[in-house]
Amino acid sequence: MLYDTYCDAVYRYVYYRVGSKATAEDLTSDTFVQALARLDSFIWKGRDFGAWLVTIARNRVADHFKSSRFRLEVTTGEMLDAREVERSPEDLVIESFGNSTLLEALNRLPDRMRETTWLWALGTPTAVIARRLSITPSTVRVHLHQARQRLATDPALTHLTAQPAATGSSPVHQRATA
Repeated sequence: MLYDTYCDAVYRYVYYRVGSKATAEDLTSDTFVQALARLDSFIWKGRDFGAWLVTIARNRVADHFKSSRFRLEVTTGEMLDAREVERSPEDLVIESFGNSTLLEALNRLPDRMRETTWLWALGTPTAVIARRLSITPSTVRVHLHQARQRLATDPALTHLTAQPAATGSSPVHQRATA
């Protein structure tokens, strides 16, 4: 129950700091293992339990960057496939601008529509989104359809579709075309 409630928040916190999916997954897992081992030492101080978990995660991230292993390791998730071409720094900057523009556009959506879209983009099934938000699955689909329409006509995003470097590079786009 606690894992289900706080896992996403801890993972996002760690991922934002380490920038690697595989490392973020490992450190998030380590955070919950350490929390479970020290659950008896948790003292309620009127703050959310998640704050304690994020404190543990912050310490795990700091330990990771201090370790000599950090300077030597390359996770298999970060290695290039033989068929894959390494992207140029220019492509990465263009993608970064596109992602920040998309994030701004998503933040302009109404709260419920934005939350539905985020959950869908993270791979959450429609039925689970519906249960989580206390709405029907058809309402989830309507929110997603309306979000796509709004994003497609958002003036800040229309210039991105004309740039080949940004097309197909975002996880949301990859999921939409899958």
